[in-house]
Amino acid sequence: MESFRLSAFPILSILLMAFSYLGQAQDLASSPAPPPSSDGAAIDQGIAYFLMLVALAITYLFH
Repeated sequence: MESFRLSAFPILSILLMAFSYLGQAQDLASSPAPPPSSDGAAIDQGIAYFLMLVALAITYLFH
């Protein structure tokens, strides 16, 4: 159980760090009508990366 706690801490800290950078992903534009900053593919890719990290963490914890 002790090794489980020690191995879960780095994974949780990396996930927390990734979530903290999500708020800094887009800056406010100064022009009155900025072009779209992202399309649907970029959002889908971000969600896919997040789900892969969750699946990796789950399989690592249950292995």
